[in-house]
Amino acid sequence: MLEKLSTAAWDYPKAAHLLNRAGFGGTPAEIEALHKLGLEKAVDQLVNYEQVEEEIVNPEWAKPEPDRLARLAKYKDAPEMERKEMQREFLREQGMRVAELRGWWIGRMVHTKRPLQEKLALFWHGHFATSTQKVRDAYLMWKQNDIFRRHGAGSWPSLLTKVSKDPAMLIWLDQAQSRKNHPNENFAREVMELFVLGEGHYTEKDIAEAARAFTGWSLNLSRDDFAFRPQAHDRGEKTVLGKTGNFDGQQVLDILVKQPQAGRFIAAKLWRFFASENPDPKLIETLAEDFQTHGHEFKTLLRRMFMSEELYSPAVMRTQVKSPVQLVVGSVRMLEREAPGALLANNALRLLGQDLFAPPNVKGWDGGLSWITTSNLLNRYNLAAMLVLGENTLARSAAKGKGGGNMPAMALERQAKAYGPVTVKGWFSEEERNGKSKLVKALARRFLQADLKEKQEKALLGYLETRGEIDDDDIRHAIRLLMSTPEYQLT
Repeated sequence: MLEKLSTAAWDYPKAAHLLNRAGFGGTPAEIEALHKLGLEKAVDQLVNYEQVEEEIVNPEWAKPEPDRLARLAKYKDAPEMERKEMQREFLREQGMRVAELRGWWIGRMVHTKRPLQEKLALFWHGHFATSTQKVRDAYLMWKQNDIFRRHGAGSWPSLLTKVSKDPAMLIWLDQAQSRKNHPNENFAREVMELFVLGEGHYTEKDIAEAARAFTGWSLNLSRDDFAFRPQAHDRGEKTVLGKTGNFDGQQVLDILVKQPQAGRFIAAKLWRFFASENPDPKLIETLAEDFQTHGHEFKTLLRRMFMSEELYSPAVMRTQVKSPVQLVVGSVRMLEREAPGALLANNALRLLGQDLFAPPNVKGWDGGLSWITTSNLLNRYNLAAMLVLGENTLARSAAKGKGGGNMPAMALERQAKAYGPVTVKGWFSEEERNGKSKLVKALARRFLQADLKEKQEKALLGYLETRGEIDDDDIRHAIRLLMSTPEYQLT
């Protein structure tokens, strides 16, 4: 299993598929550039993203607060009424910053030159699902997000340790309050069930013993950083997954990662995210063995996945429902237009069912067909209208009077510089623009990287035939109709 795709089988649709799955899709020019590299070089370019220079400015407040200790002291010493007002002001400020953080991340996903880096950050955000609703500190949420970005393709033991000691995680799963006299089992349970092993591969006794090992892992509030408190740590003997010793938290993490099930669990989850649901157990076993052989390095695992014949099989290509983030970011990238403003993007994603930095629970988002509901499908169609036509049905619904703003209709002429003078307004040749049948095929190539089904092609062509000599508005409406097809909801 997992044989490398042959050179003869590598073509434009498969290059598009790779960019869709290892990133957020792209324009025909970007896909063609990836296709010309060949499979191996294309995968290497995506996976070795640190070799690509990228400068993106972080939010201004995304740094340690120099006067945090003084502010905490002032809060502690203030009268009750003043403390309540200080708390309300802090929460208002954090709410604004979280909204800015969401918009910043959407913008980063749209403009990144390292698409796999951001796609991995999105995967880890769902895997280590942490919500601002409990953490209530935008800097800590940004800090965790930055861990995913900087270490998401590194080694599993290293990433797991960094996230386990991350302040947002310590708050989210109550680890910062765990003491030897009262060990809190939340983190120990979730690290086994959701992060490393999966349900059914541990006992309640394992959880209780591991929780004792993690006591003393806490948070330094003055520095917003991890702190180990020796006086709170249980130094007694523990038994976890058949291993006995005076374990601390790090040793327990090492025991968990070395379990054969740990490799199967994370390999299966990565395959479901990047490829398809219900993978063959033999395929996962092969990936897990390879993962273990290469020191639990994610780059090796990802490269094997992205080069495999299975990833490009009919059972995988164009069968995955686009997540709301994939839909929004991918559409903006394909349309080559500016991203929605922060508030509008935030609220649109909330309506579509994926509120960044606020997953629904500790398990994250279910994904797959759960993204499609009656209301969500309508919102997806309204998103297409907003991005292409500038119609504000979604904007009004999302903003709810909070000033989410509208978007202008996409300007086709903005694409001219990207494609040169040989094309009309950058998108189509003169022949394609004036030949309605060829225009439909050009649209399908851009947005689906494949031909439309005969019935849909006839319907779209029939619309254009009613327009006589077509103009930019006709093309925009045709794009909106294509983006409202069932095929466009899949990647």
